[in-house]
Amino acid sequence: MDKITFLNPEFFWLFLLIPIAIVWLFWKKNQQSATLKMSSLSGFKGTESFLTKLKPILNVFRILALSSLIIAIARPRTVDVSNKTKTTKGIDIVMAIDVSGSMLAKDLKPNRMEALKKVAADFVEERPNDRIGLVVYASEAYTKTPVTSDKPIILEAIKGIKYDNVLQDGTGIGMGLATAVNRLKDSKAKSKVIILLTDGVNNAGFIEPETAANIAKQYGIRVYTIGLGSNGMAMSPYAISPQGKLMFQMMKVEIDEQLMKSIAMKTDGKYFRATSNSKLAEIYASINKLETTEIEELKFYDYDEKFRPFIWLAGFLLLAELGLRNTVFRSFI
Repeated sequence: MDKITFLNPEFFWLFLLIPIAIVWLFWKKNQQSATLKMSSLSGFKGTESFLTKLKPILNVFRILALSSLIIAIARPRTVDVSNKTKTTKGIDIVMAIDVSGSMLAKDLKPNRMEALKKVAADFVEERPNDRIGLVVYASEAYTKTPVTSDKPIILEAIKGIKYDNVLQDGTGIGMGLATAVNRLKDSKAKSKVIILLTDGVNNAGFIEPETAANIAKQYGIRVYTIGLGSNGMAMSPYAISPQGKLMFQMMKVEIDEQLMKSIAMKTDGKYFRATSNSKLAEIYASINKLETTEIEELKFYDYDEKFRPFIWLAGFLLLAELGLRNTVFRSFI
């Protein structure tokens, strides 16, 4: 019943006539009944037949028929709504992620890299209508996944991000940004965005970050920059033991925030600083809101009219009342 709607609910006001109809039928019955004055009725007690007692059911049938007709003209119906969406303004996004050894620092839980992977995966799942690519960088950079609308591929690539010494350690911010720009420069999307994340200062690579930022601006690419790491000190890796395990100690967190702000400002983006897991999640949520995709939503309504059973019921009740009045109850009316 919760899916039933009424096209003309204003007709329910007619139910206010039901009490009037009941009073009128009661008055009409009294007017049509013959009266006979007698000094005593003691001799007639117990002589009323069963059919005489059932005679008021005719009026009940008539009232129920009237109620059914009111419901029918109110047009009860169910509606099945189906949606079809079409992207009218797509966005191409490349996430450029620092995978240097410092991303294993434990100031975020369980470490910076794992915290980032979870938040980045959530971000991808919340962008079902956009194409996304993935670039990783340390002293050098490479494309882990080209820009694609295949979200399972992106999610699997994010899951596989790790520090494995494939890239020489260091932080080449310019290399990461330039590689991301290269993935977007030929994009036909209405909006092109890079999310550039680092937890250090630029100390490697042969492309200067400012140069990469200028190229991004030329191609109309907006860059959101994120500095990842707590303020002050963090438990960070500093060496590898003879057994091949990373060794940690408290080290100062250094992020070139001026550079990151400059890149964002030059490309009409925005700089964020993530000092905790929750703050990192808030930043990606903010970017998600800043970069909105225009969606055209088409709704299809399939109506199923439900008034016919009420008309049939009203007709049946009226026929039953008419038939009983002229047959079974004929001699009692």
